[in-house]
Amino acid sequence: MSIEVNNESGVAVDEAEFAALGRHVLDAMNVHPQTDLSILLVGTDVMSELHVQWMDEPGPTDVLSFPMDELRPGTDGEPSPPGLLGDVVLCPEVAAKQARDAGHSTTEELLLLTTHGILHLLGYDHAEPEEEKEMFALQRRLLLTFLSAR
Repeated sequence: MSIEVNNESGVAVDEAEFAALGRHVLDAMNVHPQTDLSILLVGTDVMSELHVQWMDEPGPTDVLSFPMDELRPGTDGEPSPPGLLGDVVLCPEVAAKQARDAGHSTTEELLLLTTHGILHLLGYDHAEPEEEKEMFALQRRLLLTFLSAR
């Protein structure tokens, strides 16, 4: 499993922790071990450009996901096929504000957003109430199991 973490944001983060979270989520979702994932942290200017270009919405956002091979979770007996999962792009400055509002650390918010972004790459969505319930419960479980083991 190849998980590449690139920090172009200018905000210090523990890149190894984000790679470990990516491995944890992909393992838990039975994603093939020969799958590639990229996690990129960017500043508000870059995130604003991406948000306008891909979502046609102004200003920076917290996380964007760019799927590549449209992989889906596997099962215990049969992992997903190998491939290129895609990119999760995070904006630490937006995450920091959200973290303050939520009453936790910026790192915890970024880890939450990373998990959220990976689930989007695996086909999860939260447009409908039932989808949101499923995705957010899974996101919470994955993040809590990761945090309890660190």
